[in-house]
Amino acid sequence: MAIETLQVERAPCPLDLLLFLRFRREVPGLLEDTLARNPGLAALGPVLPYGTAVVVAIPDPPATARTITRELLTLF
Repeated sequence: MAIETLQVERAPCPLDLLLFLRFRREVPGLLEDTLARNPGLAALGPVLPYGTAVVVAIPDPPATARTITRELLTLF
């Protein structure tokens, strides 16, 4: 699993929002894994201050959605 360092650059924001803005999806367990990789991060409070560096494991890409095929029924 690859590692990336994110930094709070714009305004103070919560960790879950920082992760969502980076990966554009919710990844189960990513928040907990990020807190485990960054000791002391939780002590900063619910909103990370500007300039905070966060080490994150890059999640696997999402699985492709399955396509469901249905027969089309024409009434007229």
